[in-house]
Amino acid sequence: RRAAPAAEPSSPPSPPAAPHSSVPAIPGIWRRMAAWLYEGMLLFAVAMIAVWLFSTLSQMRNAMDEARRPLLLAYLFIVFGVYLTWFWSRGQTLSMKTWRIRMVDRQGKPPSQARAFLRYVLSWVWFLPPLALHPLLGIPAVETLVLLAGWVAIWAVLARFHPERQFWHDAWAGTRLISTRPR
Repeated sequence: RRAAPAAEPSSPPSPPAAPHSSVPAIPGIWRRMAAWLYEGMLLFAVAMIAVWLFSTLSQMRNAMDEARRPLLLAYLFIVFGVYLTWFWSRGQTLSMKTWRIRMVDRQGKPPSQARAFLRYVLSWVWFLPPLALHPLLGIPAVETLVLLAGWVAIWAVLARFHPERQFWHDAWAGTRLISTRPR
């Protein structure tokens, strides 16, 4: 008869697998700004359709119509608000989906429509200060665009001072941008 083979020395138990972090990754500033620029291109298309509809229904002949121009700007503010609030309350716009970014509230769920609308209003801090200087101080349009570009760059860099590197309007609105996994 053959002897039973000697038992192999048992290897030490492997360490338990590291638990997956429950804190989702935060997208980098360049990815967020790329999504932001892409969103601007999409909003340009939304604006073209909205302006066409407004000018057709109000018989507005050109953008220099001083009587209707404030109404057009208020209408665009509302159209952009509805568009962004609707998509943000579902977690993503098309540009955010393309760049694998999702918006969540403090509990990690898509924000409510009220919170998404609050984020929309607060996001105007990206544009409003330089745009307000244009009519108030009579700054020419080209200089206003330079001020706007500088203000956007400063506002983006200020995210580095947030503990989670989120944009400040997200912190104030109780939302955050997180990375999503590719499907």
